[in-house]
Amino acid sequence: MNRLKVIYFLITLLSVNQLFAHVGGHEVNNSETFYLNGKAIEGHFLMTKNEKVFIELSNGKTISAPLIDFSFANQGNLSQKIAQLKQLNTKKHPEEIKHSSFRFNNFSMLLLLSIIIVSFLFMRKQSNQFSKYAYIFVSFLVFIYACKSTTTVTPISTATTTKTDPAFIETVFSAFKTQVKTRYDDTYFYVESEGIPSHNMMIGITSWQQQVPIPQGYTGTNAWSIPLKPEFADSPISLKTNLMKGAVAIAPNGVPIFNPLNNRGEDAYLIGELDQWGGHCGKADDYHYHISPLHFEATAGKNPIAMALDGFAIYGSKEPDGTTMQVLDSYHGHSLENGIYHYHATKTYPYFIGSMRGKIM
Repeated sequence: MNRLKVIYFLITLLSVNQLFAHVGGHEVNNSETFYLNGKAIEGHFLMTKNEKVFIELSNGKTISAPLIDFSFANQGNLSQKIAQLKQLNTKKHPEEIKHSSFRFNNFSMLLLLSIIIVSFLFMRKQSNQFSKYAYIFVSFLVFIYACKSTTTVTPISTATTTKTDPAFIETVFSAFKTQVKTRYDDTYFYVESEGIPSHNMMIGITSWQQQVPIPQGYTGTNAWSIPLKPEFADSPISLKTNLMKGAVAIAPNGVPIFNPLNNRGEDAYLIGELDQWGGHCGKADDYHYHISPLHFEATAGKNPIAMALDGFAIYGSKEPDGTTMQVLDSYHGHSLENGIYHYHATKTYPYFIGSMRGKIM
């Protein structure tokens, strides 16, 4: 009899232990470096609220700032995190799959504990062997059920592209070798320039910003970097609501191309802020384009007319083989028979990129 009580006790203990167990450990948020208005800070992303990003600093304090006040790379990473949070909070990912792991709510735990207690009380009132074995059987079932529970896990996309031949990117800038210097390593293709085009500037602007173009030092560690192995983003960043401060692509003459929307969210072209080439100066007197530089088609031939900073090429109104442009996706690009993704420039919004299809590295 004593041995049976020990068996009952062990089975019950194991079952209850499983009720309060959980798989895996606690997530550790490692600090990362953010550049807020040019100043480096250490911390990690907490949340977004009222169009502001909240960062918890390494010292435990929390600060908030508009997304556009962060560096371009930070804006890309933060936008991806914000998009993933919105996706999790609004609907299930279409690729969700189910795994077996333990995850109980309070009701489930109370129910199973009640079954064990009732079974134990019933066993004590009964003296026959059947009730004792029945209790063992019920406890065993509870133990098995406690070990199994279905939880939904969203897989992380591992879609990648092949490495881009640096010689291919070189063709984009080959017609402007007197203005642009290029180099590359195993990870990035670098573009150096002063950011000043050979064509005239600031002519045709109707909404004057009172800025004057001056050379910029896009050289050395400040050179533009294009990933040689672009990766598809799990949550492509829309240019309608993100990346309104800084370049998203580089033209063949080394001039950066910004979001078609200015930092107030307005179409810079439609409100008359751009010159006849689609560019103007920012507050730092840096000249940049805001719309697709279709005027480069004449010198580009069948080559791209620009490179996006996510690593994908931007073509003009023709496909790489010279044929008529095919239907574009919501990101303003597509993959053809060769499977290589690229964007296209058009004369209407979004002009060249709807969302950054690749990860911003």
